[in-house]
Amino acid sequence: MERTLEFYEGVLGFPAVVCEMVQPEAGGAIRHAFFDVGQGELLAFMEANDVPGVAADFDAGINRGLGISGGMYHFAFRVADPAELAGKQAELESKGVEVRGIVDHGWCQSIYFRDPNFVQLEYCCLTEALGEEHRSGRLAEGWRRLVRR
Repeated sequence: MERTLEFYEGVLGFPAVVCEMVQPEAGGAIRHAFFDVGQGELLAFMEANDVPGVAADFDAGINRGLGISGGMYHFAFRVADPAELAGKQAELESKGVEVRGIVDHGWCQSIYFRDPNFVQLEYCCLTEALGEEHRSGRLAEGWRRLVRR
């Protein structure tokens, strides 16, 4: 949890707005932290300590815990435009964070990086207005073909 607090507050600049200790009836304690990621959104992390049924070496990495590829499930944070995206990349790299990007997806541009728990994160800026075609049209057709395999 300490590395998580340091990374999300110190590196990404997301202030911790709630840090609480939860006492489960079964025993042990859970540290619970909420970060303000902007645009009215919060991101929360929990750390279980001596809670029955939760292994001490529980893998907090979403993808590793599920046994799947490292970037399958991740969190994306929106930035305003390509200039801000490039600024985020430079800022992260100046803080020693390894960044993959800038990736152009056609409808958006993204950079990818990992937090101390190996959770993949993304900063993303839209490069075109989102509409119905993104859910059911030209972009979704390729997705549907993959699902049908």
